[in-house]
Amino acid sequence: MNTEETRAVLTICLLAAYADGDKHDREREQIREVAQGLAQDRQVNLPGLYQDVLMRRVQLADVLPKLASDEARQLAYEMAVCVCEADGRTSAQEQAFLAGLREALGQAPAGFAEQADALAAAPLQAAAVALPEAPTADQPAPHPAAVDALPGTAAQRRPGTLPAAEMDRKILHASILNGAIELLPENLSTLAIIPLQMRLVYQIGQSYGYELDSGHIKDLLATLGVGLTSQYLEQAGRKLLGGLLGRAGKGLLGGLGRQAVSSGMSFAATYALGHVANQYYAGGRTLGTQMLRDAYQHVMADGRQLQAQYLPQMQETARGLNAAKILQMVRGG
Repeated sequence: MNTEETRAVLTICLLAAYADGDKHDREREQIREVAQGLAQDRQVNLPGLYQDVLMRRVQLADVLPKLASDEARQLAYEMAVCVCEADGRTSAQEQAFLAGLREALGQAPAGFAEQADALAAAPLQAAAVALPEAPTADQPAPHPAAVDALPGTAAQRRPGTLPAAEMDRKILHASILNGAIELLPENLSTLAIIPLQMRLVYQIGQSYGYELDSGHIKDLLATLGVGLTSQYLEQAGRKLLGGLLGRAGKGLLGGLGRQAVSSGMSFAATYALGHVANQYYAGGRTLGTQMLRDAYQHVMADGRQLQAQYLPQMQETARGLNAAKILQMVRGG
């Protein structure tokens, strides 16, 4: 795709993100931060596109003519679907936006929206997935000191069903899997990371006797500063700007694939989410909002430092994955 098509696809993603007029101010701020964080591509100027969408200076009809290639038109539709599905539900406004986009494009990839729906509606109760065959580390990742230092967690710790070392391995397992998924070029693969993260939180809570629903888990993620729509936009935006999205089978584990992991997204985010959630439920859910957010940011930094160590495992795991396998994993097959 050329630069003009990339700009058009990103603009449609932002229009999709704001199609739901009920979006919380917190999520709007996270989307703005994503736009700023992806601003390194000056040709695209994503912060400028963000302002155009926010101020309603651009409409869908303005950008559709810029999608000259079939690849760009298909990618725009797929990414818009994933943006609307990222928070696990598609509102009436989002459905109307997607219907208008589908009509304007003249056609839509067969079955894509249905597969995205299946990912978004994946059950939290599904069993933990097994990693494809890959080399394993001799030792689990070190427990982050930032979490150990949280006040009160040792004294208030509830007994869990897993020993501490086994919990650390479980979190590392999920982090490697999501890091591997981020290396893949398909949109559906990127969308799968969020339900797998939510399932990890569910399983951690369950190990301490808490039966959680998706609403509670979304609230916890929001408290930590993890926006679902903004997380998908950031992951997919990095791939799109690097030319990986929409190129299934091309460049896998190449330059952008390595950069996607080393720049600190899915492995580090899953690692931080798992360890902070573990301490939160082990401590009887007594930690305050700011304490949780601070811990999450500190453990994210730990996760970024560990990425290089576990990158070979992520790469090897990615070689055993494809969109069909990931869909089966997320649906609990």
